[in-house]
Amino acid sequence: MKNLWKNSNRNSRRTTAIPPPAVYEAVADWVASEYSADKEKFCRPFYPGGDYENYDYNGRIVVDNPPFSILSKIIDFYAEKNVKFFLFAPNLTLFGLKRTRSVTVLPIGADITYENGATIATSFVTNLESSDIAIRTAPTLFQAVKAANTLELKKIKKQLPKYSYPDNVLTAAKIYPYNKYGIDVVIKDSECRFIRSLASQRVKKKAIFGGGFLVSENCANILRQAEREKAEREKAEREKAERWKLSEEEQRIIKSLG
Repeated sequence: MKNLWKNSNRNSRRTTAIPPPAVYEAVADWVASEYSADKEKFCRPFYPGGDYENYDYNGRIVVDNPPFSILSKIIDFYAEKNVKFFLFAPNLTLFGLKRTRSVTVLPIGADITYENGATIATSFVTNLESSDIAIRTAPTLFQAVKAANTLELKKIKKQLPKYSYPDNVLTAAKIYPYNKYGIDVVIKDSECRFIRSLASQRVKKKAIFGGGFLVSENCANILRQAEREKAEREKAEREKAERWKLSEEEQRIIKSLG
């Protein structure tokens, strides 16, 4: 599918979350099938570098993820210019986009993890439907988006390496769970030093994702104690779950098995 771009301007600098390629293709395929549309005519004026107000829409259909903060303005602009569109939209504020506008909203609420890492419950708004349809569900679109998003997440999970660090290395991933379990940890500035990688990692051209800190032995002891407390509270939390008991008859059956 071809992408046509104008020179970037103020519109291209707006923050636009980009859906993963597999998710976008799943949506585009669904739109092409559902509305008997030519996928070669789809365009993405909100992709980085695009300029939606000066884009050449002649004979084209917009299938794209616009900046949600100006979505109402974009829809009104397309209505004025008679541009056909199928747009990603935030699920929670979807109905506000309809109001008196001649559009159809599709509240599928599928979670999409965008390329900036944000996971957003996403729905869609379009003017490709009959003008008398205000709201409709789209189970096949939901399933297509869900499957594509799951596939992308599996790819990301495979790509992320799993590292184990010494007790004297503190990472954000290690310390943030303590908040959940009510564990207070205080690290003084004099007892830590920021690092981006360990010498053993640099040899292999690896690094600590997001950076980390070397901490004193005193801090390492505090963190070890915090880990023990976390483990105890995790265990206590699991034990809070309702545990069903076996009846005497069920126990007799179990004893007779094997």
